[in-house]
Amino acid sequence: MLLISACFGQQIADPWPPRDLLQPSTLAQALRSVKPPMVLSIGFPVLYRSRHILHAIDAGPALKPEGIEALKKAVASVPKNAGIVIYCGCCPMDKCPNIRPAYRALKELGFTNIRVLSIPTSMDADWDSKDYPSEAAGRPFK
Repeated sequence: MLLISACFGQQIADPWPPRDLLQPSTLAQALRSVKPPMVLSIGFPVLYRSRHILHAIDAGPALKPEGIEALKKAVASVPKNAGIVIYCGCCPMDKCPNIRPAYRALKELGFTNIRVLSIPTSMDADWDSKDYPSEAAGRPFK
């Protein structure tokens, strides 16, 4: 596991193994497949409302207990082996307050096929600027 610097200056370990990190180009391709993975936005609602990955579900910010509860509701009827991709994009991944709690919560719930979208810089730089599928208020961009 890689040690990173969190928003509050603490050193914490990424809870996911490297194989669970998903590159944006891979997700963009998977979204065009017959059976795309479930994509959960676990960032702040204002970001989701302004623009999000195509067909992503707003699962709330995982930083707060109410966000974890929203995440649990979003996956309540999902099979434990379903493909799930989580992303935030509120800031560079190494500073993100939402992605690690969401990953841990899904693991604790027994989900076995969780991938974390790699957003090293920002959603704009790592997703939007590459014209990957996005939407806002239900309207597709690409």
